[in-house]
Amino acid sequence: MSLSVVRSELILGGQKSGKSRRAEALAAQWLAASPAHRALLIATAEAHDEEMRQRIARHQSDRAARVPRMQTLEEPRDVAGALAQHGAPDTLIVVDCLTLWLTHWLFRHDKNFDKKEALTNGWRAQAALFFEVLAKTPGPVVLVGNEIGLGVIPMGREVRAFVDALGLLNQQAAQACERVTLMAAGLPLTLKDPP
Repeated sequence: MSLSVVRSELILGGQKSGKSRRAEALAAQWLAASPAHRALLIATAEAHDEEMRQRIARHQSDRAARVPRMQTLEEPRDVAGALAQHGAPDTLIVVDCLTLWLTHWLFRHDKNFDKKEALTNGWRAQAALFFEVLAKTPGPVVLVGNEIGLGVIPMGREVRAFVDALGLLNQQAAQACERVTLMAAGLPLTLKDPP
């Protein structure tokens, strides 16, 4: 897998396609380039059940073994704020993943939560803020997200709306990033590269 760190990269793919591994490899390469470099993972996952707790623990353990100098910040919703606070010229930031971040904005477990409002306006304001901060972040940023629009059309209205919202978010991220990589079976396919 050919790797080089650019100003910003979006890594898309299906589940277990190698997205996070590529992001970790970029972070490891960044850290190896200078002892002054730092790497931070902004993790958007939340554990709502035992299987997810185990999955998160396994990811943490694997990541610590592969990239021991990378720090982790758990931030499921305010990714823009975390990016603004921790972005620095010497710090590579990995956001893993955009899909879960969007999920937290569209499917909160709050009795006052208005799903229609979240689908039409709420997440769009968060995305606009995120991409504004991304453009100003002084160090490299690697975004990880799922490509889920390649399968059959979902049956439920809310699920179709989520797939549409994620497709739009991925398009925005692709426009904002210098490089876009699609992962399949652990192999990278470059969709967009800096000139």
